[in-house]
Formats: sequence, structure tokens, C-alpha cells
Amino acid sequence: MPRLNELPEREALAATVAEVFSQRVANQASPGIRFVVFDASGPILDGSFGSAGATGTSPGPHSRFRVASCTKSFTAAAVLQLRDRELLSLDSPVTDYVSDLIPTLPINQPEAPTLRMLLSMAGGFPTDDPWADRQESISNEAFRSILRTGVRFATAPGTRYEYSNLGYALLGQVIEAVSGQTYPEFVTENLLKPLGLNETGFDPAAVPEGSLAIGYRKVGDEWVALPFSGPGAFSSIGGVVTTPLDLARWAGWLCSAFHPTGDDEPLSNASRREMQRIQCPIAFDAKDELRFKGYGYGLVIEDHARFGPIVCHSGGYPGFSSHMRWNPATRLGIVAVENATYSGAWNPASEALALLLGAATSTAMTESPAPAAIKRLADGLQRLLSQGWDDSTADAIFLENVALDRPYAERAQELTSLREKAGVLDTTGARIVPTDIGAVEGGYGSFELRMPCSAGEVVATVQCGPVEPIRIQTLSWRIQQSMDPGGVTPQ
Repeated sequence: MPRLNELPEREALAATVAEVFSQRVANQASPGIRFVVFDASGPILDGSFGSAGATGTSPGPHSRFRVASCTKSFTAAAVLQLRDRELLSLDSPVTDYVSDLIPTLPINQPEAPTLRMLLSMAGGFPTDDPWADRQESISNEAFRSILRTGVRFATAPGTRYEYSNLGYALLGQVIEAVSGQTYPEFVTENLLKPLGLNETGFDPAAVPEGSLAIGYRKVGDEWVALPFSGPGAFSSIGGVVTTPLDLARWAGWLCSAFHPTGDDEPLSNASRREMQRIQCPIAFDAKDELRFKGYGYGLVIEDHARFGPIVCHSGGYPGFSSHMRWNPATRLGIVAVENATYSGAWNPASEALALLLGAATSTAMTESPAPAAIKRLADGLQRLLSQGWDDSTADAIFLENVALDRPYAERAQELTSLREKAGVLDTTGARIVPTDIGAVEGGYGSFELRMPCSAGEVVATVQCGPVEPIRIQTLSWRIQQSMDPGGVTPQ
């Protein structure tokens, strides 16, 4: 597992990452910005640029920012704590806990969304960012009055993703109804204190003097300071006020669930992984370098073609923007906060993490050989290709379905024909390329064996089966005209 300090040209990489964030201030995207990079060892690199407030000083290690919708991960974790204590069910309708909500869809037979639907942004409510961001301080009674008057459903609950702050405000009410505490009290006692997030809270007025970053919006060429809202019925959608360092520790703790060390508190590793598993798919632009994406519980999951799953969430509020993202496979992550309204902190954070993962991936591909069990399979494939078909070799590397799906005689004939088209083989240049990005042991559960030849490159595409010892369950061959970079040379 790569760590930042172990990556080649670490100082140059750190300088490049810092430059990504410094440009945000230079380009006047925000008056100030602070970022923290973390890996398996914890926060490892940070930096700040611009101004945190009227004094003109840069955001410091103890500067506190409103992180807006990154709060939703705290809310989701709190709901799962109550679920794990058997105090609520995720499949119960929210009206079991908040009876004032009036469902309206499907027409003629309306159904209330379940807690699971609300957690995964499938509650049926329309997107409501600008409106909801102004509701934080309203009282519970004012919120219940809104519910009794009626709220609009855009779709039948559970039928599609649509980002809803209202849904997470309802979850805040559920937490209060079940726990008997206010939402800030419950999260503080059950998450913040156990994790030592001592510079995280919900009330800007409680932040020590001089530590609170001032939020701004752009008016012409000037930055205009904005007032803070205090905690209330909508704190569960975006009320967390914290330092980037605390937010990085929170993100690192969530990420650590994929590499458990026995610490199962204050929320189990299994429940934290559940938060980071797609529960509701999200349609995406085909231009994205994604295979798929979706919403978990309080977190977004993006599966990248190059880096595998990345977990993230953005926050936008009057005066602030934030983003946190990490790659569970490498445990590399980053958080960024800006003190400008909806300024898009996800842009530099995404770019910076891609730089880090690019360096980590290149290092892993160069320095990490294929596991011995995979090397044995690749050696067998090389023998079949270069020395001719042999049933005993095939039996040693294939699962029983391979011969049943296509008899060995057919496979031998196919390989002979491929060998004739390939010409001279360069067995010394063969490489094993993992293709199960994000999986354990480097993703070699499926892989390609690539061998240079006169015609270009012979490529064997392999998928291994589920039983031990590991063997091949599917195999296809092709000749590729141009060689792809990357991979591991069998040793």
C-alpha cells in the first residue's frame, strides 16, 4: 500500500499538488483555501493560500470552515449507529418517526420513503440546494409546520436518485426522535468525541475567537463577507464546522474500514463499508472517466477506469465550498475547503488526488510483482502458447468448466491458428497486467497476459474463479497491433 512519503520524487509531487490549490486563489475562485492530504498513516501533507478573513492571514491548521454537505456523512453514520443498536430499521417508512410528512406519490396510493431511501438520495423529493441551504436555523416546530403544509414529491420514493437536503433534514429528525437528544448532541457524543475530533462542532458562535474562517461571495471584483447561520432543524444537511485536519481524520477513519485492524468503534467497519457502497445509481456524463457512479449513505462512489472506486462528497453553502475524496485501495485521500459561495472545491481536490493516484499506481505497477499464484497461471498460459497445447498443463491452470464450455481440442486448434498469425514470440517480454482495479492483491483476480510478437502483441484475457487454489474460469486470445504501456514483467 503506497504512502505519500514513499512515492518517487515526493517533493516535486507535493509542490505540484500545492500549485493546483494556489491557482484557485490566483484565479480568484476563492479568497482562501486549505487542503490536507492523508494516507494510511494519517494526514501527511497540508497547505493554505489566500486569506481566511478580514486580517488577510492564510487559513491555519486550526482555522474552522463550514463544510456544508460533507455533514451528510456524519448524519448517515449516526443513523447506522442507531440501526446497529437495533433502535430503528432502515426499511421503516420515515413517517414511523416523523408523522408530519404527507406522502403524495404514487398517485392514489402514496407511500412514504424509507430511511434507506432517504440515506441513498432516493426519497422522491426534488433537488433543493439553494432553498435548503437557507433553512438551517429554523426550529423543529417550523420544520414540522412545513411538512404539515405539504412538500412536493418529484418521483415515487425509491425509483431514482435525486439529491435532496430535505431527506437528510428528515433523517436529523429521526435521530432526535429515536435518541432523545438533539442532532448536534448525538453526533458530538457518539462520533466526534470518541474519534477525538475536538475541533469539530455545529455552532459557529462557539468557535474560539480568531479561528473561524469568514465566508464570502463575489460581487463584481470584491469579496463580500456573509453572516453565519446557527444550528437548527437543518443542521443534519450541512451544519458541521471543522478544521480541514479534523475532516481529513474523519475521511481517513471512514476509509480505514476497508483495511480493518480490529477497531470497530464507534461504528463498525462493516457499517462504514456499507456507507461507501453504491445504494442508488447516478446517471453520469459519458465524457466522465467513470465506469459507473452512485450514492451510498452520505457519500458518493465513483468507479474510475484507471483508479477503481473513489469515495467522495462535496459541500456548498453561502460563503463556503468543501470536498473530501479518497481511494480505498490505496488509502490516499484529500480534503479541501474554500471560503467562497459554491466555489467548487471539488475541482482542485479531484485534480490533486488524480496526480497522487497516478504516481501511486505507477509505483505499484513498477514495484509490485504479480502474486505467485497468478504467476503460476501466467506461466502455464505461456507454455500453451509457445510450446503447444498440453492437457496436463491446461488441467493445472483451468477450472473444470473450461473444458466443458469448449473442449480442449477446439481450444488447441484456436491457439495453433493464433500462433501462426502471431509469428515470432518474445517470451522474455511477457507482462501480466491486473484488470480488476480496486480489488485486493493488486486486482489480479482478472488479468491480461501480454506477449510481444512479430504481429504486435498476443493478449490473453483471463478471469479467475472463486475457489481456492485460484485457477482460470474464462480465457480469450487476441492479437493486438500496438503494445499498451504498463504491466508487470513475470519474474
